Amino acid sequence: MSLTDIRTPNPKNFIAGSDGDWEIVIGMEVHAQVSSKAKLFSGASTAFGGDPNSHVSLVDAAMPGMLPVINGYCVEQAVRTGLGLKAEINRRSVFDRKNYFYPDLPQGYQISQFKHPIVGEGEVLVELKDEEPVTVRIERIHLEQDAGKLLHDQHPSKSYVDLNRSGVALMEIVSRPDLRSADEAKAYLTKLRTILRYLGTCDGNMEEGSLRADVNVSVRRPGGEFGTRCEIKNVNSIRFVGQAIEHEARRQIDLIEDGGTVDQETRLFDPKNGETRSMRSKEEAHDYRYFPDPDLLPLTFDQAFVDAIAADLPELPDEKKARLIGEYGVTPYDASILVSEREIAAYFEDVAKGRDGKTTCNWVINELLGQLNKVGTPIGESPVSPQQLGAIVDLIGEQVISGKIAKELFEIVLAEGGDPREIVETRGMKQVTDTGAIEKAVDEVIAANPDKVEQVREKPSMVGWFVGQVMKASGGKANPQAVNEMLKAKLGVE
Repeated sequence: MSLTDIRTPNPKNFIAGSDGDWEIVIGMEVHAQVSSKAKLFSGASTAFGGDPNSHVSLVDAAMPGMLPVINGYCVEQAVRTGLGLKAEINRRSVFDRKNYFYPDLPQGYQISQFKHPIVGEGEVLVELKDEEPVTVRIERIHLEQDAGKLLHDQHPSKSYVDLNRSGVALMEIVSRPDLRSADEAKAYLTKLRTILRYLGTCDGNMEEGSLRADVNVSVRRPGGEFGTRCEIKNVNSIRFVGQAIEHEARRQIDLIEDGGTVDQETRLFDPKNGETRSMRSKEEAHDYRYFPDPDLLPLTFDQAFVDAIAADLPELPDEKKARLIGEYGVTPYDASILVSEREIAAYFEDVAKGRDGKTTCNWVINELLGQLNKVGTPIGESPVSPQQLGAIVDLIGEQVISGKIAKELFEIVLAEGGDPREIVETRGMKQVTDTGAIEKAVDEVIAANPDKVEQVREKPSMVGWFVGQVMKASGGKANPQAVNEMLKAKLGVE
């Protein structure tokens, strides 16, 4: 990993030590399982959840004489990912053997890429609220086969091996050490997962292990030389990534300030105790004895192959965000929420066409997503359709219902379904626009509160209290604008 530093130290990211401030330096190696029905070098299924060792071909099991055959679709997916990360595509790459022994690696080596990866340098733009965007440089993406899985909890004295995952295609996405806080690292991994999902190259399901992160953490004095890094292996949750970084940074700072030194090593994160622990000393590339795999020719393709994939790319999050801001007038922060998932952005645009973008955005984010997040329902399974939410927004715009009634209507549609317009009609939820009825309610509130009438002339902002009382008296059905104007006229305030 290159140690070129492009970041100016930001005091907001500093960690206080006993004898001065420290800065975290973070790089990440993300293992993304390629979305493909077959494995990288065999036709065995990649489906998750099969019976142990039920998705294993003779190639995956490393039977004698079995030769790997490259899955062309996995190559397409890697190129698609590289293009989505604005990266250099290498039209010639080489598969190498990475030699190490592990019980769930039948061959005794992993087919990977070392000196000549399929994708070169790219970038990911990371944005945090109220902070300057951070460009995280991608050093490389290489294709490799996954190992199997060891099961340690099935027998009191034995471990079992499940090779279903053995041979599944992985993209290892290696960043440069451009991150400076746990929040930046979480935002980077979130953004990377979003891009992969937009591209359809990885489902990003960390619970099933299809996206895992190795996190390299070191500390230094602000702006100083990079320190010795430790790698935290196979973190399978964005929340755990943040916790692991914060614990590991504090561990290193305390160690150095106590007169010790940080050893380069591989560590594991224990989410139960919220701490990292040593796993093994860190291997270097020469420890793996890389050499070109003699069973596989160099992987080559022409520019036409790349151009055809590029022509089929979807609109990606950054481009979609810019368009939503320009087309619908939403704020950059709201736009970032809308584009966080393709389904959310699509839902918003289904509702927003022909309607006020800011009002629609408010309803999608604050009301719909707020309710769905409470119960863990994805927007693709929303009980409120875009057509139903659009009807609610229309009823507000037509002043048929007030904002308060609209929220009650939304709750009804969420729980029971139905046509919002019919519900308003049958349940008598229409907004009161009859000036005579409104004036009667206004007069009654003024008459019942003479002391407040005197106060409002000295403090005009108190008219809002009167508006609230009138709305309460009308059951939320009075037109708020009409109430406000009538009160100001009767109370003699501007």
